[in-house]
Amino acid sequence: MMYTRVIAAAGLAAALLMGVAHADDVKTQVHYRYEQVGNVKVFYREAGNPAAPKVLMLHGFAASSFMYRDLIPALADRYHVIAPDLPAFGFTEAPGREEYSYTFSQLAKTIGAFTEQLKLDKYALVVHDYGAPVGWRLAAAHPKRVSAIISQNGNAYEEGLGDGWAPIQKYWREPTQQNREALRDFPTPESIKWQYLEGVSDKSSVSPDGYTLEGLQITRPGNAEIQLDLVLDYANNVAMYPDFQKFFREYQPPLLAVWGKNDPFFLPEGAQAWTRDIPEADIRFYDTGHFALETHGDEIIPVIREFLDKSIR
Repeated sequence: MMYTRVIAAAGLAAALLMGVAHADDVKTQVHYRYEQVGNVKVFYREAGNPAAPKVLMLHGFAASSFMYRDLIPALADRYHVIAPDLPAFGFTEAPGREEYSYTFSQLAKTIGAFTEQLKLDKYALVVHDYGAPVGWRLAAAHPKRVSAIISQNGNAYEEGLGDGWAPIQKYWREPTQQNREALRDFPTPESIKWQYLEGVSDKSSVSPDGYTLEGLQITRPGNAEIQLDLVLDYANNVAMYPDFQKFFREYQPPLLAVWGKNDPFFLPEGAQAWTRDIPEADIRFYDTGHFALETHGDEIIPVIREFLDKSIR
């Protein structure tokens, strides 16, 4: 009789453990969805309990929500994570240049409406590259919605702009067709691959999936012209840096910067500058390039998780 009870208890314990494991799997399962926002069909990745604190992830160039493929499930057991593809990137379906204005202001309007349709009334922001000025606009417009900020090479200070911006800045000053043509090699698969590998000491640590997928996206009809439109409009982001910095100073959001220090576009000085406006900002550098999560995810993801646990849980 005792033997039977022991076996039954062991079976019940195993079943309970299996149930817990299954529940954890369900919580971290990533779902792939679309949300119609005006004339844009926004693709997004979602995981976690909708009742949990929310984390909004905004990717940059040349990437998509795919860049967060490891970070999303790593947070989803405690957070409700949502990562959209910006218009002209990833799987988001957006009109051509004739029907949609490809400016950062317009991208922010689309993503802002997206957050409202999904009822994201408070969230931590995770930003990278182009996702930063989109996120800064959302934060400046609705500062109390942003519970914390994590920036992976997403800039907000002029001293963060590296030498790689020189030909682009020339285009800002003189937006001629000649200067546009001089940037024609920027939105190409070759340039995108270079961006993923530049500043990385061990290039075998960079999966080819990211730059191959983004290289295919950039060759879609009309996409190169859209990217050149965004390059030109980036000057408006720089002009708004004082407004974004005012938000940082006034609202003092918890901020973590996890920065690839060898990034040719966004220099470490841009990350360090946050301590002027947010003295308690946590600034960390990694020996890698523009896409730090690609090479140092094992180091960075636990830091992000610890930061969120301390800041918003």
